[in-house]
Amino acid sequence: MNGFEILEHTADTGFRVRARTLEDLFSRAAEALTAIALDPSQAQPRERREAACSGEALEERLVNWLNEILWLLDGERWVPARIESLHLEGDSVRAAVLGEPRDDQRHPPRIVVKAVTFHQLVIREQNGMWEAEVFLDI
Repeated sequence: MNGFEILEHTADTGFRVRARTLEDLFSRAAEALTAIALDPSQAQPRERREAACSGEALEERLVNWLNEILWLLDGERWVPARIESLHLEGDSVRAAVLGEPRDDQRHPPRIVVKAVTFHQLVIREQNGMWEAEVFLDI
């Protein structure tokens, strides 16, 4: 889960991810969010959860998707270890998320992420690669 770069911001934090497909971009963004919030290196794919959201625009789908992952991390106190079968169809996003309950000893917290924002959000395709820049309210 190290395929992202941190973006500097005066009050918040952000990240940039790149992938060949939109599905991989959404998966990598979820991995980046998880790695910013806590250390997922010991997370095991013990349980399966279904995550789904929708949004009219691509940007809305990405923000809603990442806020679903944030809900798993904080609301459910559950750590994603792996994203499987992520599908973008129409205005919906669906995926199987494998992981386990949070244990602060095994998954030490890093920073508290309050929300994924639309602030300076960028999704673009260039030269056959997709790229997203996402900022988080911390």
